[in-house]
Amino acid sequence: MPGGSGRGPGRSCRLSNGRCGPLSLMITAGRRADCTQFQAVLDKIRVPRPVGWSRIKPVSIAADKAYSNGQIRRYLRRRGIRHTISEKTDSRVARLRKRSRGGRPPGFDPQRYAKRNTIEQMINKLKQLRAAATRYDKHGYVFLGAVTFVSLVIWLRT
Repeated sequence: MPGGSGRGPGRSCRLSNGRCGPLSLMITAGRRADCTQFQAVLDKIRVPRPVGWSRIKPVSIAADKAYSNGQIRRYLRRRGIRHTISEKTDSRVARLRKRSRGGRPPGFDPQRYAKRNTIEQMINKLKQLRAAATRYDKHGYVFLGAVTFVSLVIWLRT
């Protein structure tokens, strides 16, 4: 999930599938951390199926160290979503300092973590449209419309 400039309509939190297609978009304030909107972005997922209800829960998630906090890990565990999130260095040091009270290290699968580059590829595809890359729009809904349009183009091309 990308960063953004501190001005204009703000950042956009994104979630993508394994083929670099956007699944969920959300516009936030300019200087707000993306990890605070993790649950809201994940709750907006709706993947239609040929038969039956839409799927609202991903099978697994791979994220970077910015999403390595207890609140996100508890949320994913509660929903039964497998996750691969690398542990922050300061969290590891604090856990080791507590010894047995620090608990076990979180599970980590390096092969699944290597596939997390799909979000970066999706961001690069979105930034091919100048309006989505520069964020010069005055209003957030205009920026969201531009990013949604580019997302539709990406889905139609795949």
